[in-house]
Amino acid sequence: MQEHSHDQEYRACRLYVGTDKHAWWKEAVVYQIYPASFLDTNNDGWGDVPGITAKLDYLKDLGVDVIWVSPIYKSPQADMGYDIADYEDIDPSYGTLADVDNLIKEVKSRGMKLVMDLVVNHTSDQHAWFLESRSSKESPKRDWYIWKKPKYDEQGNRQPPNNWAMILGEANSAWTWDETTQEYYLSLFTPEQPDLNWENPDVREAVHNVLRFWLDRGAAGFRMDVINLISKVQEFPDAPIKVKDHKYQPGDKYYANGPRLHEYLKDIRKNVLSKYDTITVGEMPFVRDEHEIIKVVGATSGELNMIFAFDLVDIDNVPGDFKYTLHNWDARDLKKIVNRLQRLMLERDGWNSLFVENHDQPRSVSRYTNDSDEWREYGAKLLCLMQTTLAGTLYVYQGEELGMRNVPTSWGPEEYKDIESINFWKKYNEMYPDDEQKLQLGRQILQKKSRDNARTPVQWSAGPNTGFTEEGVKPWMRVNDDYKTVNAEAQIANAKPSEGTLSVHAFWKRGLENRKMHKDVFVYGDFELIDPEHPKVVAYRRWSKDESFVTVLNFSGENVEWTGLGDVKVAKWVAGNYDETDLDQKATGSTIELRPWEGLLGTVE
Repeated sequence: MQEHSHDQEYRACRLYVGTDKHAWWKEAVVYQIYPASFLDTNNDGWGDVPGITAKLDYLKDLGVDVIWVSPIYKSPQADMGYDIADYEDIDPSYGTLADVDNLIKEVKSRGMKLVMDLVVNHTSDQHAWFLESRSSKESPKRDWYIWKKPKYDEQGNRQPPNNWAMILGEANSAWTWDETTQEYYLSLFTPEQPDLNWENPDVREAVHNVLRFWLDRGAAGFRMDVINLISKVQEFPDAPIKVKDHKYQPGDKYYANGPRLHEYLKDIRKNVLSKYDTITVGEMPFVRDEHEIIKVVGATSGELNMIFAFDLVDIDNVPGDFKYTLHNWDARDLKKIVNRLQRLMLERDGWNSLFVENHDQPRSVSRYTNDSDEWREYGAKLLCLMQTTLAGTLYVYQGEELGMRNVPTSWGPEEYKDIESINFWKKYNEMYPDDEQKLQLGRQILQKKSRDNARTPVQWSAGPNTGFTEEGVKPWMRVNDDYKTVNAEAQIANAKPSEGTLSVHAFWKRGLENRKMHKDVFVYGDFELIDPEHPKVVAYRRWSKDESFVTVLNFSGENVEWTGLGDVKVAKWVAGNYDETDLDQKATGSTIELRPWEGLLGTVE
């Protein structure tokens, strides 16, 4: 590890902790709400906007500054609201525009902010724009979407314009045939979600008006769904063959970070966002090129504040393959990802988002640690310790602060509600109808990787339906079987137990307080990885000109005798995910005994 003099540290940090680099959105803790599963107040089994308002005090007490709500717009719900039929109205299943206005008022009264989910790569096939577009080839809105003539094979059979695979149905074509006008339209996600044609300036202006509508209503910004897919290579070429047994192939080479993406994002900033004080985060799958990332999130880019980099949540995918695959990894893989993104933003003046969960991912405690009854709490707190001590804007997903876990392995495929899960299971049965071994693997992949894992109702209490909805009402999705022991009510009651072991909720609350108290270190400070080649331990140092901390995380279910601190001198351990009454007795020398899934935070001399 490199020696750092005090002067060197100060010079390194001046770039990142100077007042000109401070911004409220960098320091904010953002809490993502998946509204269907948050809280149901009208007892129809479906979460709603008044349910969000009812829990604002809970979120404020946790330490949340910004609430990001997944889509609540009018929608046929083919993809849980990511298929929008009207950007300026609320789906009746969630409430009304008046409910949203009240939510914004109540959020502001608590000194918090609301972020809307902006989905403008595609609309619903029931949106008025698309209904007009598909009505005839002469429609004024025909080129608001991407229409192409069919191809024909040697036998004269009609084929899609190219071989791109659908993202939420990987074995299916990304093109949907329209009988009325005898052409295909591009639908990267599902047939019910046609892609908008951003080449058309009228489309771009219509999107700008959507942003203005919500900003004028009091929203503080946007999470922009798959925003890097809005520009496609206009020749629409065939994708290279990556998955040999599939007819259709991942086409992201031609539709992710396309040729006009930066132009479109700069237009949004210049024409709309620059007129307001906003927070913006772009969901940008398939992107690994650091230059491309900085072009979006660099301090002088004029595009977005930050993006969601998918490196960490892709860690267990077979490289180059689809999401529904299983790939082994260890702490070295995790460290490479964390180090690359931390150093990239420090050295090139960009900004990170920090997340390990969202509505599209399995539960982090099940994915990165051990979610058994014995280890779940340790794993959940280990991940909290990592996230609250890294640089970037922190995103917490509903239930993550409770250590909610994946659905049980005993659940059958019929319990899975998500369109992606349904498509995957259907295709697996078509491909391996009589192969029980393959089907068992398919069930295992579903349980580990399905988006449904994040969508079970939030576990508020040990009461009927875990407090999500009234007794006797059937929730839209089954409640996880463990709600009697894993719930907010029990954890809040156990906030300060005498034995020195905090509940997951209390650990998160304290971690967020600590992050804000030491923001010059944890939000704005410098970063250095420690012992990069150790296969089980993730460790790093964070510092400002005034103070320095070290985080040590055992990403294994084994006892580890770790000797990797090098020249870092720990003054004392100040937090840990085990019983903290014996923290003072924990060794601070060259050898540290780490228990399974143990995490420690210490001050550095």
